[in-house]
Amino acid sequence: MPKLIPASTLPAHPPLIREGTITLAEFVRRRERVLTELKGSSAVIFAGDQSAHLSGKWRPDLHFLYLTGIETEPGAAVLFDPSHPSPKRRIVLFLRPLNPESDRWEGYRDEISTELRASTGFATVMRTTMLPAAIAGAARRTKRLSCLHPLSTHTADVGPDLAIFRKVCERTPGTAIEDRSMLLPAHRACKSVQELVLMKRAAAATTAGYRAVLAMLRPGTGEQLVQRTIETAYIGAGAEGTAYSSIVGCGINATILHYDANSGACRAGELLLIDSGAKFAGYACDVTRTFPVDGRFTPEQRAIYEVVLKAQLAAMRAARPGKFMWEVDTAARDVIEAAGYGDHFPHGTGHQLGLHVHDADPETKLEPGMVITIEPGIYIAAKNLGIRIEDDLLITRTGNTNLTAAIPKTVAEIERAMSKRA
Repeated sequence: MPKLIPASTLPAHPPLIREGTITLAEFVRRRERVLTELKGSSAVIFAGDQSAHLSGKWRPDLHFLYLTGIETEPGAAVLFDPSHPSPKRRIVLFLRPLNPESDRWEGYRDEISTELRASTGFATVMRTTMLPAAIAGAARRTKRLSCLHPLSTHTADVGPDLAIFRKVCERTPGTAIEDRSMLLPAHRACKSVQELVLMKRAAAATTAGYRAVLAMLRPGTGEQLVQRTIETAYIGAGAEGTAYSSIVGCGINATILHYDANSGACRAGELLLIDSGAKFAGYACDVTRTFPVDGRFTPEQRAIYEVVLKAQLAAMRAARPGKFMWEVDTAARDVIEAAGYGDHFPHGTGHQLGLHVHDADPETKLEPGMVITIEPGIYIAAKNLGIRIEDDLLITRTGNTNLTAAIPKTVAEIERAMSKRA
């Protein structure tokens, strides 16, 4: 009979929370703020289940990640139970039970201990086998359960918390379900000082990537080589990779909004559109630039490019506290429509940015600390021409700051940078 391996001899599990990014104290403050704003109602956030291991690295639900910093615990959950008589049981982390068989494949995990509680910032950590009883107890005391996960359309599955709460209500008469799905988007939208440090690091890595492309782009270069060049530069600048799948399209391919084949050639006389951004410690950068393959814009390309740039600058001026994103969109759209290209601008002007490239949107007025993208474009398939210009703006008390301003954008800046190619 084989001998069991003592737990003390197993390899040390890496920290549940990534070191050197957001501090543990900030995660604790985020959870306490949620507990306070629930105003006596109970809620639960789920990390989500593990996907097939060959389909890529698992990433938790971003609300869960925002509240905990834990990236390696599929099946985990956080319960907010403000009515619990013990202060230590009002915010509880639930982790899957240990399973030596699966841990051998997925990584060794820690036992619940004083050290584990200290390293995660939770006064109480329990196994998910105890979660049903904990939710039931919270429902009996509060008679109020709040949905924090996003609500879905009638054609999609309901959120994980709502699905469970419906069952709880069947067993706990008089329990009400409340919609608080906009609470965490509002928190996530306004970035902390620590988050902005990480987003600026992502922007710096993205800048390195675009400058690497400007130094190598010439007729005959493959779209795939451009993609490899920009993404390699991200890694070289300290990023963990891309924030989303890079779009690298030349000519007609630049008119396909979500083009991702990146398999064509860059031809002289055409424009190359690149929509790509680095990710640093989980935080995204999102930038688009349009470059002339042979280093100089034709008169027609330049004229249309200047319309897009004028539209972007108008939207940037509109992006300030107290404005809605629809007002920012209108500022860009007015410029493009006045130039006669309204039918060639089929998408929105921007979106929230953060842990996800299209980050949680509270659908409220802009506030200081929010980071948004501004990305108008004109796409004319009949001319094999697509132009989009995108930057990332931090909303400040007096207006905004462009986090990606170091990437060449004007016609003169682009042509000057490309004139220096070896």
